[in-house]
Amino acid sequence: MARRGENIYKRKDGRWEGRYRCGFDAKGKTKYCSVYARTYNEVKEKLSEIKVEPASFVSSGKLTIKELFTEWFSAVKLKVKDSTYVNYRMKAEKHILPEFSRLTYFELSAKLVHEFIEKKLKYGLSPKYVSDIVVVFKSMTKYASLEHGYNNPLVNVILPKSPKKELNLLSETEQIKLKKYISENTDTTKIGIMLSYYAGLRIGEVCGLKWSDIDFEKSTLAVNRTVQRIMKKNGSKSTKLIVSSPKSMTSKRTIPLPEFLCEILKKQKSDNNAYILSGSEKITEPRTMQYRFKSILKKANLPSVNYHSLRHMFATNCVKLGFDVKTLSEILGHSNVETTLNRYVHSSMERKIVCMNLISKIA
Repeated sequence: MARRGENIYKRKDGRWEGRYRCGFDAKGKTKYCSVYARTYNEVKEKLSEIKVEPASFVSSGKLTIKELFTEWFSAVKLKVKDSTYVNYRMKAEKHILPEFSRLTYFELSAKLVHEFIEKKLKYGLSPKYVSDIVVVFKSMTKYASLEHGYNNPLVNVILPKSPKKELNLLSETEQIKLKKYISENTDTTKIGIMLSYYAGLRIGEVCGLKWSDIDFEKSTLAVNRTVQRIMKKNGSKSTKLIVSSPKSMTSKRTIPLPEFLCEILKKQKSDNNAYILSGSEKITEPRTMQYRFKSILKKANLPSVNYHSLRHMFATNCVKLGFDVKTLSEILGHSNVETTLNRYVHSSMERKIVCMNLISKIA
């Protein structure tokens, strides 16, 4: 007979059996697993090693998708940056919950999610954006699986394939025109453009850069913060501008600066606590910097390209100059070299022609 509060029994064959909760079946019913030993104490020790979940692990199996998302939001907001949390919440509340909030977890299936994906694609959302939505959904179901012992119905859901989109970059001739324009009558906006074009900084990193982040003795620049506008956590559609740590651990980095850029920066330097773009303690937000960049392109009679293309041009030019990919990856703040090669190194038609003409050497 089992002792009170325990699930340990002596079997007819003389062995002792200990049972413990190990999850739930498709209908939400608790599943049990067993361990066996010759004595009661051995079984009890085995159960202790398994670390049987406490009573709070028990679930009715009737939690709705909405209830689980609420639970997951509370857990995930303690682990990620505010901007990431707000992004997760927006995708869930705008796309996932309107479709699935009333379903219980055990009514959820891969089939329903694949139908959801098709619907969103037909609505006109890009495959990349739909994938990002489903990744949020999968993160919640992974949490439900780990926290409640539920089966994860989305583990094998196939994400829509995103076609590789080529970013518009300035040609080599156009880049020469841009460099000439920003080198004349240099101001703080042009300094910001130089930092992205010659050092690969992201727009938010440029906006968050202070003069104290530049060490003129060592000719280095430290990326310590980034600026971005995010939606507020209270569920309203209003936004706020925040200064936070860089995008990832590898994004917080120190970059050696070329001598010519250091000399240009020295001439513009102001108070250490001042942001470089504003010359004061006032923050310039990324959207403003994007507008200013567009204006400069127009004045220089250049085609309109995204500010982020400056970072791509920096990476591509570095490869042409012979940078090894590992060094370039660390300068850009990437966690691995694959990201550098797959996203930031572009081959123009001009470059392809040069490379193909090398074939004449073996003809």
